[in-house]
Amino acid sequence: MTEARAFHDAYYGELKRVLGEIEKRYGRFVLVDVHSYNHRRDGPEAMAASQREAPDINIGTFSMDRERWAPVVDAFIETLRSHPFNGKPIDVRENVSFQGKGEQTRFVHANFPNTGCAIAVEFKKVFMDEWSGEPDQAAIDQLRAMLASTVPVLEAVLRGMG
Repeated sequence: MTEARAFHDAYYGELKRVLGEIEKRYGRFVLVDVHSYNHRRDGPEAMAASQREAPDINIGTFSMDRERWAPVVDAFIETLRSHPFNGKPIDVRENVSFQGKGEQTRFVHANFPNTGCAIAVEFKKVFMDEWSGEPDQAAIDQLRAMLASTVPVLEAVLRGMG
């Protein structure tokens, strides 16, 4: 077994253990799997991808039982949409630029199909210059607050699922 494979297996073993403890304590849980993506891929002077193809926040739900987790995902999306970003409505859509086909979300749904909802969240790099790496701290703070605002909403939805 390669070192990378051993690290991968150890990570997922620990993740399963931690999520199993959360499941025992609370019954259900939401894992928000946060990533970011480039939308100016053709260079620093090139046009950004169109808004139609690149929402500010893309929610990936491919690997989940979408019907089962609809109350959670819908509340999550609506809460994010309720916040302006730089004074304008934020564009939050599902399965546009990414579908949530990553290993971690798949792992959660395979191992905790009735109790674990993993939501893949892809932030378009509106919080930085994706070519220089220069962060926009005000944008980061807005997105951080937006994401944090979902926690009490998600807790309430999970409690309401009985």
